Amino acid sequence: MSDTNDTDGGPSAGGDEFDAPTVTCERCDREWDLSTEFEDLGVGNHAVEQFALDHRRHTGHFPDGIGTWRAVCRNCPEEVQRLASDAATRWAETHVRHTRHSVEIHHATSDEVTVVGGDSESE
Repeated sequence: MSDTNDTDGGPSAGGDEFDAPTVTCERCDREWDLSTEFEDLGVGNHAVEQFALDHRRHTGHFPDGIGTWRAVCRNCPEEVQRLASDAATRWAETHVRHTRHSVEIHHATSDEVTVVGGDSESE
């Protein structure tokens, strides 16, 4: 019933309101409420991913709890980091299709490695 803009990161009381996620970084000794990303920038469900990518671009590291999927070509210096497994896999499959190089996908949350392409054609 009150029309206030509460920016202290506390829970919201309204029915249509939501609690925006909070991102922390021990290295920076800071935390961020992503309300602006949700409300003003329209990033929506990708707010944490976009914030993490921007944070890395500006600081050289990711916030706490963010791990990337790395796709690394076994034949050339091409590689990418993605926050979503399907994005890393999509890049790897495209690289294999265009170059016939095999690509290792290093998982974000484990030591597991998946290889895309290359087994049938080794040279």
